[in-house]
Formats: sequence, C-alpha cells, structure tokens
Amino acid sequence: MAVSREGIVAAALTILDEYGLADLSMRRIGDAVGVQASTIYWHFANKQSLLAGVSDAILATQADAWPGEPVAALIGWARDLRSVLLTHRDAAELVAATLAVGLGSRIPDAAAVPIFVRAGWPGQEAERAARATSQFVLGHVMHEQTRQNLLRLGVLPPDAETLDDEGFDLGLRLVAAGAAALNGQPAPS
Repeated sequence: MAVSREGIVAAALTILDEYGLADLSMRRIGDAVGVQASTIYWHFANKQSLLAGVSDAILATQADAWPGEPVAALIGWARDLRSVLLTHRDAAELVAATLAVGLGSRIPDAAAVPIFVRAGWPGQEAERAARATSQFVLGHVMHEQTRQNLLRLGVLPPDAETLDDEGFDLGLRLVAAGAAALNGQPAPS
C-alpha cells in the first residue's frame, strides 16, 4: 500500500482526536498507516512540518472571506475560527505552535486582514490587528481544550463546564470595541 502525505495527515488527525497532541508521535502515526516512523520523513522533512500539514488540514474548513460591515465580519470570522478549532482535540495548541514557527500554508488570521483593511487600518497594522485577534481566539480555545482534557482525565468533576461561550463573546466584543476605538488612533502605551 502506497503511503501519501494526505494519508499521513489523516492518520495524524485521527490520533490527535483520540489521544491528544502530547501523544501524537511519529511511531504512532507510522503504525496507523502501516509503515516505520522513518518512512514518514520521505513525505515530511520533520515532525514540525507534519504538524503544519495537520494544522493546514484543520484550518481547511475555515471560511476564506468575510464580506460586510467590519465589526460584524470580524465577529463572524472569530466565531468561525473558534468553531473550526473546537472540532479537533488540542487544535488550538497545534495551530498556535505552527503559526509561531511560520510553517503552515493556511494562516488562521488571513481572512481577518481584509476586514481590518475595510475598517480603515493600513496594511501592516491590519495584519498586526488580525494576528492579535487570532491570538485571543487561539488562547481562549486553548483554555477550553485544556479544560476538556482535564475533564477526560478526571481532574475536573464530571459536571464541570469546559466551553465558555459567554466569556468568548465578551472577549470578542472587547476586542472588536478596542479595534474600533483604536482605528486611526495611536495605540495606548
């Protein structure tokens, strides 16, 4: 059976969902696709490149464009990103790590940049504002997914809430209001 990049990424996603990022090993992925772990390196230069491929697969379902009024578009984009990240265990941590090393071909905040540009932010500032907003989403979802993992492990009581929709919406409104207030203004020091 021929092993492909797509097959390896699909196996890695399955393992991620079942075991989490901490147990996403090259050996486990190799076993899942029926090859030695070293064979994976024919398709990916290193584990971080494989994780970038997994990150790209996760973000592939993210909407590419958010037309309309900037505040509503920004909120829609952020909610979509959160929803996409919540579909896979530890996705926020994996995507954040991939973003930090700059390996993924799909950037989670790419669709937010045009929203900030439409709102009047100049190019580089629009990119920075989009990145800051995506970091809020990634951090919030990472917190939620950590709580989900703690619940799975029995560290949290069975009735513990892991998702924080109201907290997310409040944070998102704060970010959107801050973006609107800072538009064209120097950032406070």
